[in-house]
Amino acid sequence: MGAGSSRPAVDPATLPPGSVITAGGRVSGVHQVGQVFDELPFTETELIQLDNALTDAIRQTLIRFNVYIGDLGNDPAAGADELFPRTPDPAHSVLLAVSPNQRRIEVRTGRAVADRADHRVAQLGVTAATSAFKDGDLIDGLVSAVRVMSSAIG
Repeated sequence: MGAGSSRPAVDPATLPPGSVITAGGRVSGVHQVGQVFDELPFTETELIQLDNALTDAIRQTLIRFNVYIGDLGNDPAAGADELFPRTPDPAHSVLLAVSPNQRRIEVRTGRAVADRADHRVAQLGVTAATSAFKDGDLIDGLVSAVRVMSSAIG
């Protein structure tokens, strides 16, 4: 709500496709690269679940968590390596990059947080995500990965 107002500060009808107002009042949105889809790949509820998991993880660990879902190229590991430096604050962040069509997940951690978000933490996240991915639930897998990793980081 706007200060001193009973109306929301942002009118939900004016939000671009893929954006929602979360229960906490924040605007959370997805950015689609390339061709725009007639239907969004995730429900509003799924987007809020992922947003809440990312927000909680960032608050708990003081490490920025970024999620990328899309094609990582012929070599997904190299694709994640190329993508990671272009994410917000890469030195202080973790990237979970998922290439659904290739059934691959890659995790990258920044130099400044590598001692806390190490290979063990990355493997825990991949393991948590993989079990949900096998059931066809991409968002649940990402939420699980973020929660497990943030808990392990502390």
